[in-house]
Amino acid sequence: MKLLMGVEVAARRQVTPAVVALTLRPTKRPAFPPFRGGAHAILVLPDGRRRLYSLVSDPARPESWEVAVLREPAGQGGSAWLHDAAPVGTRLLASHPQQGFGLAEGAARHLLVAGGIGITPFLSMLPELLRAGANFELHFCARSAESTPFLPELRAALGPRLREWIGRRLDLPALLASPAPGTHAYCCGPARMLEAFESATAHWPEGTAHREHFAGLPRAEASQGEAFEVEIASSGAILPVPADRSLLEVLREAGHAVDAACEYGACGSCVVGVERGEPLHRDVCLSPAARRQSLTACVSRGRGRLRLAL
Repeated sequence: MKLLMGVEVAARRQVTPAVVALTLRPTKRPAFPPFRGGAHAILVLPDGRRRLYSLVSDPARPESWEVAVLREPAGQGGSAWLHDAAPVGTRLLASHPQQGFGLAEGAARHLLVAGGIGITPFLSMLPELLRAGANFELHFCARSAESTPFLPELRAALGPRLREWIGRRLDLPALLASPAPGTHAYCCGPARMLEAFESATAHWPEGTAHREHFAGLPRAEASQGEAFEVEIASSGAILPVPADRSLLEVLREAGHAVDAACEYGACGSCVVGVERGEPLHRDVCLSPAARRQSLTACVSRGRGRLRLAL
């Protein structure tokens, strides 16, 4: 992965029984690179595992970052390691900020919808919204107050702009029934919430409904699918992509240094341009506009032959 930085765990706090917040400081520079609200970074653990986390700290304070880690009992051990084996002083590597999710420029109103740990990408957006005096409201859904991360801070900062749905159902079709001109809606949360949000905003103008996913295609499925071919624009070389291999694997084997991080279609690190052909998109990170001219090499495929801008 390109542009890795050394970071150190400078502080820890237990936000809920299942969520720990880690404050990170750079080890070889006075401040982190700039980012906008909604950005994420990838942490590289000592054993090489890579995990994507939203930056939950204020973008105006680059001397440190904060990430929030939900313990995932059914995960692959990365979250448990950060909970149990990363005390203050632990050194890791981190990517530069990646801006796959963010506030729409020029929006007249922002409607934010979060479920549980899905609050994290919004936490760095809120300082920007408050400083700008923006018109916004945050709908926050969770099972119980005790399990809801950052609830006291949000109540203090937002007042009536925070709409709590703790232990009760938010009616997304009703909330999103009538898109007003200039309004943009954003959602991050569990898969069922994201599916309901997508359905409820299907009639919204293109580019006004935004989603952030923490998980993409299961790894067992990421390299499986329809066989196809790619043509490399710079050389004219034709590379077959078998049904049991990913485009990313084939490109790397052919000597193309395509970057990648999550490798399940959620982070956008492996995007390559498409000049011609019919991509079969299987990512959860690209916008409709981006999909018209690019694809994620880790999970997406093609029908017949694609010409890639490589």
